[in-house]
Amino acid sequence: MTTTTTTVIRRVGFAVAMTAMLGLGACSGMNNTQQRALSGGAIGAAGGMAIGALTGGASSAVGGALIGGAGGAAVGALTAK
Repeated sequence: MTTTTTTVIRRVGFAVAMTAMLGLGACSGMNNTQQRALSGGAIGAAGGMAIGALTGGASSAVGGALIGGAGGAAVGALTAK
């Protein structure tokens, strides 16, 4: 990987982590379905970003985070009691 690609991946990772922390900090007033959707989206985004970064670089990391986040949020919302 080039230095530019590594820098982009680190910035995307930092942005995803900060978004997840801020989002999860606001869970106290949410119902169970909302909490599961938010945490599923955060976990999915992190996993998708990691897989995307490993398989294709910075642009794949962003795409992986978006797809993983959407999928994780959907699964989290659908599996709530």
